[in-house]
Amino acid sequence: MFRRVVPVVILVVSALGAAPLAQQPATPPLEKGPTLSGFAPARRAAHLDLEKRFDGELKAENLRAWMRRLAARPHHLGSPYGKDNAEFIAGLFRSWGYDVAITDYQVLFPTPILRKVELVAPTKFVASLTEPALKEDATSNQAAEALPPFNVYSPDGDVTAELVYVNYGVPADYEELERRGIDVKGKIVIARYGGSWRGIKPKVAAEHGAVGCLIYSDPREDGYFQGDVYPSGGSSWSRRPPSPRSSKNRRFPRTRPRTRRTNSCRSTTATRSTAT
Repeated sequence: MFRRVVPVVILVVSALGAAPLAQQPATPPLEKGPTLSGFAPARRAAHLDLEKRFDGELKAENLRAWMRRLAARPHHLGSPYGKDNAEFIAGLFRSWGYDVAITDYQVLFPTPILRKVELVAPTKFVASLTEPALKEDATSNQAAEALPPFNVYSPDGDVTAELVYVNYGVPADYEELERRGIDVKGKIVIARYGGSWRGIKPKVAAEHGAVGCLIYSDPREDGYFQGDVYPSGGSSWSRRPPSPRSSKNRRFPRTRPRTRRTNSCRSTTATRSTAT
């Protein structure tokens, strides 16, 4: 069957390629005005008008109120407030005349039992792995409901090894380390945010034989180097105040430090409620 189809396709393509140029339709002239990918020229104006009327119905005060309501409490996967948010969103759509159903999905979702990062040599230092609450932010003290910072789906482990700085932790950085004769096999690497999606960093580290990966927020891209930090500065989420978890500028000794990283997670089945 396949051998019969291929010659027909080739003949059709050949015939099209052999058609005289005079028989090909002329390219329509470009229209003036705004362009819109995916819409025929005759329908662009009507769709742009529809978008304009839709945008005119949006109210900033509604968006602000809904965002505050949705983000008022921690709402990670399977949390009570996550379900409450789904019901709130469903209620909004029902009030606008939509038929809405809430669907539950059973997914595996590990949550941390023990997290510990400490410098064991040549000096001792134990990271708190928490951020202090801010009086200007009423949601910053909701530790009882919020999950602590952790790398979801990271395997359990307890490793102690030398620490190696790998810049952004992308393949080009490891190539540079190799040129300098630095091997990360059996080491814990520390990489700064940026340069790639954060999930790439531990993957590339493991491919080069590292036994652990720490990711931190460098003040140059994610802190005071960008300006006054939250809450004094702009509203950007990336301008974090100094904290043990984010952008505190701690200098390690010039001798090679040894770091211990412990991670233990509980694998549970969580229910995710989604309004459709």
